[in-house]
Amino acid sequence: MKENFRKYLVEFIGTFFLVFTVASAVLLGGDGVIAPISIGFALMIMVYAGGHISGGHYNPAVSLAAAVRGALEWAQLLPYWIAQVLGAATAALLVGHFAVIPVFAGCPFSLTQVIVGEFLFTFALCYVVLHVATSKKTEGNSYYGLAIGSTVTVGAFAVGGILCLGAFNPAVAVGLGLIHSVCWMGAAIIAATNLVAGICAALVYKFTDAE
Repeated sequence: MKENFRKYLVEFIGTFFLVFTVASAVLLGGDGVIAPISIGFALMIMVYAGGHISGGHYNPAVSLAAAVRGALEWAQLLPYWIAQVLGAATAALLVGHFAVIPVFAGCPFSLTQVIVGEFLFTFALCYVVLHVATSKKTEGNSYYGLAIGSTVTVGAFAVGGILCLGAFNPAVAVGLGLIHSVCWMGAAIIAATNLVAGICAALVYKFTDAE
């Protein structure tokens, strides 16, 4: 049962980040090629991160195809669908909430937006790094650099300049403070959020990878 729950959690996380990127890039952010690039990259990094655990479906149609082909047990299909729909719904509701939040006067982002944006994609970055660059199950792979760099690209497209500055890194937060792109209080909040996200990603990794 625990092994199955790991798979469902990975499917929830992957579908969440895929749909969050879709909704944020389309509803809140970029136009032109930005949305499709960020969406494609979001799927890629989550497949890299979770494929060795759940298969990296993040799509009920893919799960159904896998079941028909025999690559997924039929008993697992409904739980996969539930995890995927819950991940999608959570992401959509979160982006919908931010679409109607007014920003503070004189500041491009609200405190809540900064914390959520920085937390989510620092979590994603650390989650992907741990799965593709530290797991024995993916040891020796040749895609870890692409996966890690692409995670930052997705975050920059999905929330950078939209919900937050897109630091995803306490060192970057310090640099932004030094060049006066953010006040030092803001830099401290970003850095603290990044560190908390890293801890959370490590805890999720330790549960889902189960070496």
